[in-house]
Amino acid sequence: MLVHICCSVDSHFFLEKLQHDYPDEKLIGFFYDPNIHPYSEYQLRLLDVKRSCKKLGIELLEGEYDFVSWMEAVRGLENEPEKGARCEVCFDRRFEVSAKKALELNESKITTTLLVSPLKSQEQLKRSGDIFFKKYGVEFIAYDYRKEGGTQDQSRVTKEQQLYRQDYCGCIYGLTMQREQQERLMDEMFSPISNQVLPASIEERLDMYKHRMELEDKNIAYKIVKEKFLNYRQFNFKLFFKNDTIIPAYALSYSTMPRKKAQGSIEFIHDNIGYFNREEIRFVTLDFFNTTCNFEYKTVNELIFNQPDFEEEQKFRSVLTNKNYDLSPIIIVDEIPHTKLTIELDAKIYEDVREKLIII
Repeated sequence: MLVHICCSVDSHFFLEKLQHDYPDEKLIGFFYDPNIHPYSEYQLRLLDVKRSCKKLGIELLEGEYDFVSWMEAVRGLENEPEKGARCEVCFDRRFEVSAKKALELNESKITTTLLVSPLKSQEQLKRSGDIFFKKYGVEFIAYDYRKEGGTQDQSRVTKEQQLYRQDYCGCIYGLTMQREQQERLMDEMFSPISNQVLPASIEERLDMYKHRMELEDKNIAYKIVKEKFLNYRQFNFKLFFKNDTIIPAYALSYSTMPRKKAQGSIEFIHDNIGYFNREEIRFVTLDFFNTTCNFEYKTVNELIFNQPDFEEEQKFRSVLTNKNYDLSPIIIVDEIPHTKLTIELDAKIYEDVREKLIII
């Protein structure tokens, strides 16, 4: 039987149940989910599915990540709610590819781990599956493992196996609507041009889950825990003087301004720090930044496109301000300008939760 897999939280429990109830059935996992966005989230879910299938001794195949084709398929359905018409088209597309894969492998039956997800309509899934049975002759098996406390058992298995528990279905449209309803920043879509790994980002989780697999290969015990912290995302930053001439500049992480725009000039320089006369803004040169942090950036533009680790930035802020919880804008420039300046900075600090791996 070919089992379409959406994520490890659904698949691990579902596959365990199939193995128990149908011990003579050969199961082949098929990860085909071009709806998952961004691609880093797709990589993270696939990574955890690979780990899960390895633990269960199940062969896993990966389908094509044809995201552009998926976007075309759901065009016009962007504002459909969860379990609406967009989800049905999404199921149809994934089932069709799964049915074709089953035929390619000479398998006569398929099912999907989506059936166990409490966020999905089983009736909707059954309708899509039955359509492709009639079209391709591949039987869709609709197992209901939610009933009789199945959802609670699934949560238990997820916790015991320390599976990656994503908090949105997968597609960009569902994510957008969910974050709007929660009045939360959609920080999953932030990806710096420098590839800097941001706190609590998908990329940070991906690195952590790769590390945990390395620990498991070495039989090193660990736990994944959660911690609350103050997160930061920068939307826009620009420094310029008269005639809108842009000055290459870099605003250190946790730089914030309540009004997003300030005009003024640097009043004085002390201990390599230029003090602006508005919004507690501080200026430092790239040379001073390099010397303090032992970096070798040649220009600020190089810094912008090749940022240091987030933690390294915070070490520099700590050295510069000598206090915790400092949110003053710290701006790095090639040379401290002695003219009237305009600073535009749109950034947000917010309460957040991140995962942390502890070796025990």
